[in-house]
Amino acid sequence: MIKLLFDVELDEDLSAGEESDLLENVMTGAEVHDSTREKVKTEKGYYKDYVRRVQWTQNLVEIENNGFRIFYTSVAVISCALLIGMLLFTISFLPRYGVENPEGLDVVRRYVEHGLQETGAINIISGIILDYRAFDTLGESHVLFTALMCVTVLLRIDKKNMRTQYEDFYLIRDEKYHELYGESIMRGVAVVLLPCLFLYGAYVLLNGQNSPGGGFSGGAVVGSGLIICAAAYGFNSTDRMITRKTAGLIAFFALGFYSFAKGYVFFTGANGIENHIPKGQPGAILSGGLILPLDIAVGLVVACTMFGFYSLFRRGSIGKEV
Repeated sequence: MIKLLFDVELDEDLSAGEESDLLENVMTGAEVHDSTREKVKTEKGYYKDYVRRVQWTQNLVEIENNGFRIFYTSVAVISCALLIGMLLFTISFLPRYGVENPEGLDVVRRYVEHGLQETGAINIISGIILDYRAFDTLGESHVLFTALMCVTVLLRIDKKNMRTQYEDFYLIRDEKYHELYGESIMRGVAVVLLPCLFLYGAYVLLNGQNSPGGGFSGGAVVGSGLIICAAAYGFNSTDRMITRKTAGLIAFFALGFYSFAKGYVFFTGANGIENHIPKGQPGAILSGGLILPLDIAVGLVVACTMFGFYSLFRRGSIGKEV
């Protein structure tokens, strides 16, 4: 019924030479439920009434609910008790409040005195993050990737999670209602900002081992550039650069490279095997051993995550389906 009314009004507008507002036609049309959905609702109501009428099904449901409640409560209590025990056991080894911990100063002294020699990075912060504590950074990158996957599962719009065949009418046509890419001011600002953002983002990524910056900072700058590009020129233009498949491959290979590279380094170090990755000349771009490629990998993950969040919250997809 909605489709019939929609087609009639669309034909009348086209014959009059006026552009039709698809969203307005749907919202003002008669509200008629889809027959398939009504059938599903009727079947669900029938089964619910059947469960309420039959005594043995009620008993079975009650047993299942009680069993799940007991299992959930037991697991929750045991998990909390184990966590509290582990925390208290760890705290027992900490020094008392106000007492200096000489063992803690050994780590700081090692970073300051031997950081440049062991990591090859002038920026000791990058040396700590991507060399001494590289597993922490790997975990943080996986947190970003997992968050992006969760948002994709929750917000992604495709034919599999459309409720009816008419749901497309409720999506704003051609994204023209809330887009800014038709504004000349937005385009003018983007023309100036985008080259600067991408160039500065690349500089921050490539110089993280020598100066403040690195993967997270450079990835945030590049991700901001992608968001401004989508806002100024529309998602159709941005889709030519990064599609859903491209974003997934970038994040997958970046995290995979990070995992295998640092796994190799930790394996050789733990077993006393010499690794053949040169640290380079301190101060040069090609220095710091694996810090430079790891910075690039982390930056790619951060950029894809930022643009993915924006794209999913804005339109429910990351690029076209390719």
